[in-house]
Amino acid sequence: MTTARFDEVIHAPIRLQICGLAAATEMIEFGVLRNLLGITDSALSKHLAVLEQAGYVRLNKAMSSSRIRTWVLLTHQGRRAFEGHVAALHAIAAGQPVTNAGRPGR
Repeated sequence: MTTARFDEVIHAPIRLQICGLAAATEMIEFGVLRNLLGITDSALSKHLAVLEQAGYVRLNKAMSSSRIRTWVLLTHQGRRAFEGHVAALHAIAAGQPVTNAGRPGR
């Protein structure tokens, strides 16, 4: 069972969408993610840096068609945090208090 835990790192709308899209796949390519979100490379890079620093995503670079492509994958820790955050949002929407706001360990 997932523990409802509000996570301020994930809560930013773009980061929430990144986690949701990454959770639905094994890995998602940077350009695909950028296009789905409708944001610039630099904006996506900044959000990914925050998630990577928190340990929620890992970036893998691989050569493809003479280009280096970046793949984004949600780590086990990131998946747990995302699932907990979604559970917290469901609890809030159902009128239940979520007392453990913030990042895990806070």
